[in-house]
Amino acid sequence: MEACFFSSKSFIKTIQFESSIKPKTLPFPNTNSNLFYSTKVASPSSITCCLSNDEKQPTLDSDWRSFRAKLVATEKVSSPSSWADPDTVVDQPPQPVTIGDKWAHTICEPEKGCLLIATKKLDGVHIFERTVILLLKTGSIGPLGIILNQSPLKYIKEMRSTTIRDVSEVFSHVPLFFGGPLEDGFFLVSPTKDDDDDGGMEKSGVFEEVMKGLYYGTKESVGYAAEMVKRNVVKARDFRFFDGYCLWDKEQLDEEIKAGFWIVVACSPSVIGIASVGNVGLWEEILGLMGPRNVG
Repeated sequence: MEACFFSSKSFIKTIQFESSIKPKTLPFPNTNSNLFYSTKVASPSSITCCLSNDEKQPTLDSDWRSFRAKLVATEKVSSPSSWADPDTVVDQPPQPVTIGDKWAHTICEPEKGCLLIATKKLDGVHIFERTVILLLKTGSIGPLGIILNQSPLKYIKEMRSTTIRDVSEVFSHVPLFFGGPLEDGFFLVSPTKDDDDDGGMEKSGVFEEVMKGLYYGTKESVGYAAEMVKRNVVKARDFRFFDGYCLWDKEQLDEEIKAGFWIVVACSPSVIGIASVGNVGLWEEILGLMGPRNVG
């Protein structure tokens, strides 16, 4: 089967689809117009530092993010408050720190699977106001991500196509979201544990894992994804498709973070699962998980 995908080009040339959302250049200094924006924010805690290169991922198990989150939570608990008496003797040992199913905290470097949270400095900027961007990769090409909290543009079944009829029928009831101003298509898939108990997604070698249980694919892999749905390896409802993406170069991202346009955040998989895509309240939810802070 020929692998085809629902990208901006295919929408316009093949499916006669025209998005109502147009890219808008941000008023950043020294911005490269051929790239687009990403995020990265410093954290005062050395614990939250991380590796930004996809080729240098930590060698811990797949739950290393949770381990780091526990360290961050422990540090917050162990740090003395501003009103505490430094001469007070504490007789009781500190209690073990636990984290819930949903958590989020800042990190000092962008990494695959992290979030870029727009600050209030981007209020009024058409595309990026109050956005939550998931970084799919951070390698030599530059940070690449998709916007998670935009309302769906339409459903796949509403598209008109003769060349991708087979694929569009498989994903007919899957919503299509605006992922960013640059032309191309991506999809996220998060199979349920029962459907993927043999690790079929990871073993396929076709999809890249963003974080535990969440994978992404490109136009080269959408045909294979449709075949997996037909073989009941994964359900069509476990997919989310995106029209467009965001891209930065490293220096541009650094400048925007230093200027305070973005906060770089690590979070648990449950925060940005498939069900969270299109949640317009995701920005507020993540800030709430991080606790009181100034996002302006």
